Amino acid sequence: MEDIWRWRAITVIAPVVWGSTYFVTRHLLPADHPLWGSALRALPAGLILLLLARRLPHGAWWWRALLLGILNAGLFFVLVYVAAQLLPTAIASVVMAGSPLVMMGLAALLLGQSLRARSVAGGLLGLAGVAVMLFSDPGSISLLGVGVAAAAMVMSSLGFILAMRWSGDIPILASTSWQLLGGGLVVLPFAVIVEGAPPAPTPGVVLGFVYLTLVATALAYVAWFLGLRHLGPTDVGLIGLLNPVTGVLLGVLVAGEHLDGRQLAGMAILLAGVVLGQRGRSVAVTPVSGEDPADEPGEQAVAEVDGQGLDQGMDAGRLVR
Repeated sequence: MEDIWRWRAITVIAPVVWGSTYFVTRHLLPADHPLWGSALRALPAGLILLLLARRLPHGAWWWRALLLGILNAGLFFVLVYVAAQLLPTAIASVVMAGSPLVMMGLAALLLGQSLRARSVAGGLLGLAGVAVMLFSDPGSISLLGVGVAAAAMVMSSLGFILAMRWSGDIPILASTSWQLLGGGLVVLPFAVIVEGAPPAPTPGVVLGFVYLTLVATALAYVAWFLGLRHLGPTDVGLIGLLNPVTGVLLGVLVAGEHLDGRQLAGMAILLAGVVLGQRGRSVAVTPVSGEDPADEPGEQAVAEVDGQGLDQGMDAGRLVR
């Protein structure tokens, strides 16, 4: 059995940090370099984690790293970069708040997990809280920006579920570094061909990329994947709803904005959704691997204990390659 609160505390790091990425991208990075923005965010972070992990991919992880890298880093970062330029931080956060519900659906489809009414209700309540807290003037919303943000949300949700499905007993530092490097390497040639030279290294640009690389990518992704491994996609997805709270608080602390009654009510609804959808006090996750966890999709048996009794987990089965 594991201390679920310890893993929740670690997982919270990711959405709290990610809540600041829209602000940093919008105010510090050039709007016309989304491909370079993705590559310069993913590659240095991947290299740093690879140096710490000291382990190269092998077997099926060569193609998995590329696929997961595209879904979770390379193309995802490009879409987030574009969405940050097309949408206000608040609206982008509302769109991304649909991720917990998408992750629950994909977990049911690909991992064989049953949908829990309490978790779905928590996801819907959290989404409503985000909308109340942030949604204001629909007439000023870029439909293209909404579509880009929605595509990023669905893509990353799928990538996170596949990463959990395939992780087996691969160390988190290693698998995270492979994904970031895979995604960055896929985007890099397109950045050179389409955008030419990388953005000029002004102090603001350098500061923005250092923050995105070290904090919003290397640190946040390790925390997020640790949460997925120890808590599962439902709990982690709901914790991700804390992302827009950071955006609002950042506006108060940095931009001198003021919290009004609508925002406070939205925060209360959001937090109620996160609490409602969480599982029991402790969780044990036991991976059951094939002959080689790097070559065969792992299977997981999950047993969760809450204050009332025992919920049996699932048999994940296999994905057709």
